[in-house]
Amino acid sequence: MSDIDKIISSKLPKGRSLWQDGLRRLWKRKLAMICFAVILIYFLLAGFIYAAELFHWHVGPIQWQEEVGRQYESPGWKHVFGTDIFGQSVLRKMLYGAKISITVALCASIISIVIGVPLGAIAGYFRGVTDEIIVWVYSTLSSIPYILLILAFAVVLRDKALFGYKLTGITTVYLAIGLTSWVGICRLIRGEVIKHKNREYVMAAQSYGCSNSRIIFRHLLPNVFHLVIIDFSLRFVSFIHAEVILSFLGLGEATRPSWGAMINDARIELSRGVWWQMAAATAAIFFISLALNIFGDALRDSLDPKLRIQ
Repeated sequence: MSDIDKIISSKLPKGRSLWQDGLRRLWKRKLAMICFAVILIYFLLAGFIYAAELFHWHVGPIQWQEEVGRQYESPGWKHVFGTDIFGQSVLRKMLYGAKISITVALCASIISIVIGVPLGAIAGYFRGVTDEIIVWVYSTLSSIPYILLILAFAVVLRDKALFGYKLTGITTVYLAIGLTSWVGICRLIRGEVIKHKNREYVMAAQSYGCSNSRIIFRHLLPNVFHLVIIDFSLRFVSFIHAEVILSFLGLGEATRPSWGAMINDARIELSRGVWWQMAAATAAIFFISLALNIFGDALRDSLDPKLRIQ
């Protein structure tokens, strides 16, 4: 490179990648950053409780079964959300429920992505009979009401064994949700791959003799992966709601507290004027749902080139 070329290149502004530009736009959204902080608190709480159980730490949230007061003590300075019928802290149960919901939503999201993304990419790239079979499968699943489909899977998987491991409680829930929720991401990736497969960089890879698997996983998927992240953030809250519904119906975790089980217990308590267990579980669900929805919308506006705004 000549001296003139070096001078010109040094004066040219450096470009930003899709991810750098998207993160810059996201950082400017103060409300989205506040919501991200709320989400991070929930995740850190769930991770802390998981680590406390794993290493047998004696901390409050994992000792939810201890009696800390009298039966049905109302909220106060001593017990922020009062106590339940057994004198157990409702606050501790609410905090522990975060671990159950976050774990279920995270595992279900990973399962749905592992199934839906490769199937969508394969269907969009190869088309023909392969595409028709995959489209037929997810069209059949999507024609069944979502909640009924999850309930059917949860009932079928309950108390069954997989690779010698008995499926109970939380494992049944996230398998039921994950195995039934890959349809949306599969359809999305299929449509994007169809649009990208005839672009120059794909044809250049084909001209160099790259295999189909290399083109799909090294060229196509990295260019549409921002949609996977956006879909993950938007669907995460629906997986939390699905876990709450299953726990409310008695198909979720039976031996440990969850937000759905707390709401189920609070149904009878409301007739006695005991409202704080319902309020605690509802507040926990409300704040994580609101934060995820706002942050997911901001993430979509920042990363999706078609929806970017200055």
